[in-house]
Amino acid sequence: MKWKKSHRLFKRACELIPGGVNSPVRAFRAVGGKPIFIDRAKGSKIYDVDGNVYIDYVLSWGPLILGHAHPKVVNALKKAIENGTSYGAPTSLEIKLAELVLKAYPSMDKIRMVNSGTEATMSAIRAARGFTGRDKIIKFEGCYHGHADGLLVKAGSGATTLGVPDSPGVPKSYARNTVTLPFNDIIAIKTVIKNDWKSIACVIIEPVVGNIGCVLPKSGFLESLRKLTKDYGIVLIFDEVMTGFRVSYGGAQAHYGIAPDMTCLGKVIGGGLPVGAYGGKKEIMSMVSPEGPVYQAGTLSGNPLAMTAGIETLKILSKANTYKRLENIAALLEKGLIDAAKKAGVKTRFYRAGTMFCNYFTDTDVVDYKTAKTSDTVKFSKFFSGMLRRGVNIAPSQFEAGFISLAHTEKDIEKTVRAAYRILKEL
Repeated sequence: MKWKKSHRLFKRACELIPGGVNSPVRAFRAVGGKPIFIDRAKGSKIYDVDGNVYIDYVLSWGPLILGHAHPKVVNALKKAIENGTSYGAPTSLEIKLAELVLKAYPSMDKIRMVNSGTEATMSAIRAARGFTGRDKIIKFEGCYHGHADGLLVKAGSGATTLGVPDSPGVPKSYARNTVTLPFNDIIAIKTVIKNDWKSIACVIIEPVVGNIGCVLPKSGFLESLRKLTKDYGIVLIFDEVMTGFRVSYGGAQAHYGIAPDMTCLGKVIGGGLPVGAYGGKKEIMSMVSPEGPVYQAGTLSGNPLAMTAGIETLKILSKANTYKRLENIAALLEKGLIDAAKKAGVKTRFYRAGTMFCNYFTDTDVVDYKTAKTSDTVKFSKFFSGMLRRGVNIAPSQFEAGFISLAHTEKDIEKTVRAAYRILKEL
């Protein structure tokens, strides 16, 4: 494949935009080379400006579970846009989408629409702090909850495990209220909570970690976390921005049978348009303005375009056999990639939760951030480049999840597995 136009555009973009991209991972820094610039997309395919075609497993980083440009979503948006793009006032569409989401996530009594996953998580944490009157939060290594100051924190040294800023520009005072612990380590959580529960407002967690690949919770981990937080009056927040409607229709919480106090959702509820949401128990959500004193607002929150796309998306997802088909296609890819690695003699670990997955280049079981980092990123970079040259688009980082959509076919999977085997054999 040739990427002359993409390379020219990237050179121009670097003169105008930091790093030439509007989100860091798009820059291909983790895999080398230069990013491809996309012209259009349809179904399971994306098309770049040089005319190259790729089977897409990025899907706008997850939300496009129906595939690109689903005709029912597109037609609904065409009609909606004729009536205006935003009013800054309530519409019946907000009520309809709220009803659909709350029906799928019965742990939420009320929901507030926002514009991004970052906005959802930072707003949920603020509501939890307002509800409990406490300041500290617990998060887990490798779990990404957006780029709000208090969440860009890495684990600190010493027994306190208090965080330190993970980015310049984040005040140390913000980080001091964030406790970072290893995912899947219930003993560490028990120790911190028992010693400092009076100061801890909430625990926020990706129930399946999607930002270091795809790390599954150990048996009993989420159940123990739920019991601990309930016993000590700590708000449990499930960040389902990535897992929502992907692990199952009711997200990871339905799949694992856990009812959190609050839930955060992302762009999947807007059909891939800019949207997010947070919700939870009535007594917590009643703290949110204008019903309560915890302030949060947004001019574009609940805008008619995102609501329209979300309603159409959830209508399709709620149909009988939708998730059975998704599961069948995802299982086919899982088996194919595992078999290809074995046949090629390359040690890998493959993990999948519903329609999200990751293939690690390691012989170590991946259960947390530390074990995820054992993956051979040099091998992954070669694998990524090889797949791209053969018309398969995966995330340009070992530590990002891949995704399946309703638009993917058995033919797509067969081509993907064939390409993977050839590249793995070369490795």
